Amino acid sequence: MQFGIFSVGDVTPDPTTGRTPTERERIKAMVAIALKAEEVGLDVFATGEHHNPPFVPSSPTTMLGYIAARTERLVLSTSTTLITTNDPVKIAEDFAMLQHLADGRVDVMMGRGNTGPVYPWFGKDIRQGINLAVENYALLHRLWREEGVDWEGRFRTPLQGFTSTPRPLDGVAPFVWHGSIRSPEIAEQAAYYGDGFFHNNIFWPADHTKRMVELYRQRYAHYGHGTPEQAIVGLGGQVFMRRNSQDAVHEFRPYFDVAPVYGHGPSLEEFTEQTPLTVGSPQQVIEKTLAFRDYAGDYQRQLFLMDHAGLPLKTVLEQLDLLGEEVVPVLRKEFAKDRPADVPDAPTHASLLAGARKDAREDVREDVREEGVRA
Repeated sequence: MQFGIFSVGDVTPDPTTGRTPTERERIKAMVAIALKAEEVGLDVFATGEHHNPPFVPSSPTTMLGYIAARTERLVLSTSTTLITTNDPVKIAEDFAMLQHLADGRVDVMMGRGNTGPVYPWFGKDIRQGINLAVENYALLHRLWREEGVDWEGRFRTPLQGFTSTPRPLDGVAPFVWHGSIRSPEIAEQAAYYGDGFFHNNIFWPADHTKRMVELYRQRYAHYGHGTPEQAIVGLGGQVFMRRNSQDAVHEFRPYFDVAPVYGHGPSLEEFTEQTPLTVGSPQQVIEKTLAFRDYAGDYQRQLFLMDHAGLPLKTVLEQLDLLGEEVVPVLRKEFAKDRPADVPDAPTHASLLAGARKDAREDVREDVREEGVRA
């Protein structure tokens, strides 16, 4: 099972000091957080994509390419690539380039985003959000797998004999996760292609997450990719830790109370009771995270949101030390217990390449058998 962190890249004032970091400081902080993630033994760093204040990650592949050059093991991903407003041709080329630079340590999460005005900024109609997601990904899927693509759809100019460059590393496309909080159409899309489904899992109660994940698993099996239990699932989560739970609550409360995403609403206690947010000791984080399996089943990737709401970089790095030293080792061990042997690990470039080579060998053997029959 993979463990990592994802960032939305918000530039938020620290409510305890009133200071707002500069954009440069926030960008550099995200890089420092990624490097720390590898240092403490995490598997994945993922960045969001936003094109409006107060966010800075408008060019995820630029940031991930820079991080790739400074890391050796970390899988580099997006926590949202806007499949609705980006041109699929540009996505195909950007992430194939990143694959080559990062020696395959790349995957991508498609999403529609949560900022309505971004659609007209890129010449799109938000009322077509689902249709854009479906059509654009259909094209992207082909661009990574075919040369000389002919294409005609509703939302972009036609393509005739088009080949995106560079081609995916080793002829293997980056693994794709489809991220969604509330859209069953996206769970259906992930299932249709046999891709991964990532449920953000930071705002909604467990019964909602359960319904979305179960829908994806059932449809994954329907399309013949495997059993429901073999579907590829990822979950998000939010944590803030101190060794003493009371210290964690006291320190995090001012950040929670004014956070852009959930401030001025339910109390911290209400929110932690009703959602996956965990504010407390490392042991409390372990217990609540392990409970995700009760409603999501055995899953492949767990990402934590830790650098938001104005938390200073020093504090976030301290959180990562606790996560890497005290939480993730226990989670790895406990999630491995009683995990069925036929439940796959999270796909990587190496595993996808091995699968492609195995399929190629089987195709050759089948051709030989057919030739023997005809002879």
